[in-house]
Amino acid sequence: MPKFVSLSVLMFLQFFIWGAWFVSTGNLLDKHGDDWVSARGAIYSVCPIAAMISPLFLGLIADRFFATQKILAFLHLASGGIMFYVATLAGTEGADPSTYIWTMRGYALLFMPTIALTNTIAFTHVTNQEKQFPLIRVFGTLGWIAAGMFVSWYFNVEAERTSLTEAAFQYKVSAVASLVLGVFCFFLPHTPPPLAGKTVSAAESLGLGSLYLLKRPSYLIFIISSFLICIPLMAYYALASSFVGQSGIEDAVFKMTYGQVVEVVFMLIMPLLFLRLGVKWMLAAGMAAWVIRYGLFSAASENGVEWMILSGILLHGICYDFFFVTGYIYVDKVAPPAIRGQAQGFLILVTLGVGSWVGAEAMGQIEQAYTTVVDGKAVTDWASIWQIPMWASLAVLVFFVLAFHHRKTDEPESEPETKNEA
Repeated sequence: MPKFVSLSVLMFLQFFIWGAWFVSTGNLLDKHGDDWVSARGAIYSVCPIAAMISPLFLGLIADRFFATQKILAFLHLASGGIMFYVATLAGTEGADPSTYIWTMRGYALLFMPTIALTNTIAFTHVTNQEKQFPLIRVFGTLGWIAAGMFVSWYFNVEAERTSLTEAAFQYKVSAVASLVLGVFCFFLPHTPPPLAGKTVSAAESLGLGSLYLLKRPSYLIFIISSFLICIPLMAYYALASSFVGQSGIEDAVFKMTYGQVVEVVFMLIMPLLFLRLGVKWMLAAGMAAWVIRYGLFSAASENGVEWMILSGILLHGICYDFFFVTGYIYVDKVAPPAIRGQAQGFLILVTLGVGSWVGAEAMGQIEQAYTTVVDGKAVTDWASIWQIPMWASLAVLVFFVLAFHHRKTDEPESEPETKNEA
């Protein structure tokens, strides 16, 4: 099989697995009732916590002793098995949410390292990263879309599919995809462990070897802003599926995939936009899109105005691509080659790890604070909830625009002589 095809299939299945359950889990929590809904913050914290731990596994073990495709196969086969058990727990009436949460934590510890390993395999086997990797990575977004569409079709093909057992079907889809990808990994191009024969410290695995870059004011402001913006960002991932479903919009899971469709478009045109706008205004536009999204959600909350809600979903292409993808490019530009991997790892630790964890926990608490019981039914004040991440995102945007000043001199011309200045 040609490498481009095999890498594209890898990326498609990688994000199909995640997309099958991540967005639609909010609807499952609603079906279980108050005990599960109140645990939303803990449930959506499992991936951020795993993202903080997984660099240690990658740097100290996976990247040193095992061929990348083999460790990726093991992780997907093992996580797929756990996900079948998650489906059993989630589909059982009266199941203990704490057991579900702990099982999901175990799953996330196995799954989150696969994201970095998938990128490692792709980058190893392309000849031109800037041109070829986006074309391969876009299949990941298509996989996310396909998962959402398939799960949505299953939920809506028959109106009576409303039981917990049926609602937990999303986890079975994810589990099967994990097992398929686990087997497929054995047929991927051989990718030797990138750090074979090298001694790597825990600090280096966490990206701490890149901390000396914080001496540069522009990089420090970027890292602070990235951490802060990821706190309100988690409101979308943790709460949006429940909000869209409760707003009376039919086929909510499917319509949530509209954001990924727009993401595909922006990912393909990003190189042109990057040339015209530059790092600062690309990042600022991404932050501004989150402000507008939450403003639309808050305004639509009173009457469930569908066009406002759908517009907020469609902004995902700008929200994600302009901030996260631009952030990865920025780090690649300012970090010397010797610590580029550590710098990217540190950014992921700060954003997908610590920032997202704080955000998930905070949004879970906020949802509880603005949910009351009226006539035996839980009523959520969505208008007030969405205003909190809206104003928080606006504050980070203003801080970033005023404080961040990127200069060409921030970009290294060559690898520095001293590599361990941290």
